[in-house]
Amino acid sequence: MASSSSLAAAPAKGVQVVADEAHRRVDITIDGKPFTSYIWPTSLKKPVLYPLIDDQDITVTRGYPLDPRPDERVDHPHHAGLWFNYGNVNGFDFWNNSDAIKPEARSKMGTILHSKIVSTKSGPNSGELVVESTWIPGSPTGEGQPLLAQTTRYIFERRPGARIIDMVVTLKALDRAVFKDDKEGLLGMRVARWLESPTEKGGTFMDANGNPTQVDAAPASSTPATGIYLTSKGVKGDAAWSTRGRWCSLTGHFDDSAGLHTATIAIFDHPKNPGYPTYWHARGYGLFAANPLGRSIFDPKAEPFNFTLEKNQSTTFRYRTILYSHPTTPTELNSEAANFTNQSR
Repeated sequence: MASSSSLAAAPAKGVQVVADEAHRRVDITIDGKPFTSYIWPTSLKKPVLYPLIDDQDITVTRGYPLDPRPDERVDHPHHAGLWFNYGNVNGFDFWNNSDAIKPEARSKMGTILHSKIVSTKSGPNSGELVVESTWIPGSPTGEGQPLLAQTTRYIFERRPGARIIDMVVTLKALDRAVFKDDKEGLLGMRVARWLESPTEKGGTFMDANGNPTQVDAAPASSTPATGIYLTSKGVKGDAAWSTRGRWCSLTGHFDDSAGLHTATIAIFDHPKNPGYPTYWHARGYGLFAANPLGRSIFDPKAEPFNFTLEKNQSTTFRYRTILYSHPTTPTELNSEAANFTNQSR
């Protein structure tokens, strides 16, 4: 018979969602092993999920700026984990904000402040977290006039060979909010070095306001990049950027002492989302984002979207992100997209 002390030390079974507000985090584990954490550290300008770890204990997100690794690029300090924000709401930039912004430019930035944990729920195969946050424009300390109230419901699930994050994000306008047609949005993540594109050499990337960010070439001794994008329209590799589709996947692999690891990250859009099907802001240097609110910025022949919420009006976005520990097929991903469409959350 096991002793009481060994029973106490046994890892918690199922999907556990455990809040630790003193340390500004909620930890999500599966059978006692880390999956991800919802965090709101003072060093970031929005809450994020960080890191993301698949069921083979492989971390698929970049460590920088929270936990830098020696083989990583160190550009875009606002790219941390998995996040939800936008580059131009009433002229304020919520996407690019970080401590790296020069003081004279901070008045045009926006901060998303975590407000409260509404609820947590654990279970054998899924868990839930509901949180509230507020979009504050023009104040680096978050003391401006609130613009948007955000309620986010996260559903964390496990299946054989896969870990799933559903995000149901409701935005309520506290004042008239115009999401100007912009490149920087909406659901984004920054992936590990080995999931970058093997053809990416770095360079200068401009935001929608013409501000440059230099992306250096990866360190010569770094882990080889093997990531390949594929969209539901069959667009592959670097060509996926600025195209539309109901899903986009990113598959890569690396070798270590335990052998060859293959992983696929897939993001699914939902037909009820504004701007469906989304444009993919998917870059070879490791930014993997779904942006349904940019239109003319990706297609110069299209009319600007300029999605608008009047005061007290609300809208909801639904996204599914899956970490697979195997290469996927279009048939598998199309089936998952149909499943996501038919679920009511």
